[in-house]
Amino acid sequence: MFETIAEPQSTPILQRWFGPDFGAPSYLVARWIWLRALGGIFFSAFYSLYFQIHGLIGPNGILPANAYLETVRNVVGAKGYWYVPTLLWFNASDRALDALVWIGFLASAALILNLWPRVSIAVAGLCFLSFVTAAQDFSSYQSDGMLLEAALLSIFFAPRGIRPGLAAAQPPSKASLFMLRWEWFRIYFESGLVKILSGEPQWRNLTAMDKYYENGPLPSWMGWHVQQWPHSFHAGSAAATLIIELLVCWLVFFPKWSRRICFFITTPLQIGIILTANYAFLNYLVLFLGVLLLDDDFFSRSAVRGPRAATPSYAAAIILPILFITTIGAFMMPGFPMVRLLDPFRVANSYGLFAVMTRARYEIEFQGTSDGQTWIAYPFRYKPQDVRQGPGLYAPYQPRFEWNLWFAMLGTWTDNRWVINTEVRLLQNQPDVLRLFRSNPFAAKPPVAVRAMLWQYWFTSREERRKTGAWWRRELIGQYAPTVRRMPNGTIGLED
Repeated sequence: MFETIAEPQSTPILQRWFGPDFGAPSYLVARWIWLRALGGIFFSAFYSLYFQIHGLIGPNGILPANAYLETVRNVVGAKGYWYVPTLLWFNASDRALDALVWIGFLASAALILNLWPRVSIAVAGLCFLSFVTAAQDFSSYQSDGMLLEAALLSIFFAPRGIRPGLAAAQPPSKASLFMLRWEWFRIYFESGLVKILSGEPQWRNLTAMDKYYENGPLPSWMGWHVQQWPHSFHAGSAAATLIIELLVCWLVFFPKWSRRICFFITTPLQIGIILTANYAFLNYLVLFLGVLLLDDDFFSRSAVRGPRAATPSYAAAIILPILFITTIGAFMMPGFPMVRLLDPFRVANSYGLFAVMTRARYEIEFQGTSDGQTWIAYPFRYKPQDVRQGPGLYAPYQPRFEWNLWFAMLGTWTDNRWVINTEVRLLQNQPDVLRLFRSNPFAAKPPVAVRAMLWQYWFTSREERRKTGAWWRRELIGQYAPTVRRMPNGTIGLED
């Protein structure tokens, strides 16, 4: 048992907030858990990209990064390096994309193993930022910003050294701990606030959860079962969500017993979301940020004596207050100059999940033909398609292509021209894009035409599944995007 050291009242504010905090309570264990989780989340992100990055933004992908960066350079000149902060400016070839993913892999693994944590976070964050800013439509997710913001804050939260262990002599600063909790709080509270401010009637009449499990981007088989439960459960879930997001999350700013209560209320919510939906690493990130509500006493570990002359971080003293002010502006005043300045880096974000609930589930399906008469569907890896195939549990893996198709169905093809790009790549039998699908029905010979069709899907009831074995019902709505056809002269044309 070590002696607890109280923070002297005369400590200068710079040291008190931006230097190691040797006072009680301490958060050494929570920091250790969070940093290992952060490494695991980064690893899952790069693991997902390993199988997808070439098909998404490679030179032969759906939205080639090299063409995008060239356009940015031609339009805005040198400002493009700030607007699109990515290492791919140097090279966006397939080899460069492989290097980006593998370096991110190694940095993530190093963080998991507690090797040089500050450098590991910085390298993993830089690689992920380089992908996100060059991925265009395939990185327009709040979860990407959550991870990048958490990574930047964690650089100041992590201990120095190559192999620091628990780093009892380097406790985290008050400011870095506060900012990570601040991100956690904003994810909850801003999500609750937008649900009310949006005027969404489904949140007001507590029907928001009735079809939630069916209409999300990638449902899970557990979600199918939960949706069969009565409306009273779903109404209670909607009410509990609003209470947690608008009220319970405020307990983060109260003494430690309040924070512990907050942890035990919010943790089951995140676990429930993880089991009933596939939101990639989003809920894992929020779940493990919640561990920072727990002090060392909770883990039966006392605060320890450390050196009193530790130097405060002057970089943290400048950057963290700027991020704090900017995050307030991002939600309250989106036109705030600092918000616009930092927006390309996605490190000072506003959040707001499920402000408006999706009313129905539509699925875009790509089909090809060799004779102009018989159309064959390209099978997806993860999305609902075969009505007899049950939805899976994939998170934290994120199939960005299929995820984006869910967002595309909320609009038109003119708002999502990458759908036409996909048709063209399939018409060309482009291997990198075809790897995004389960298989290629035209492996022997490219199709002569490709089209995108729109279906509406519903979960079956227990009785329907008992009789038919189907998890889904579906109905063809019509064509989503123009047909792409190879012309007799070898060119590619569009047909309405």
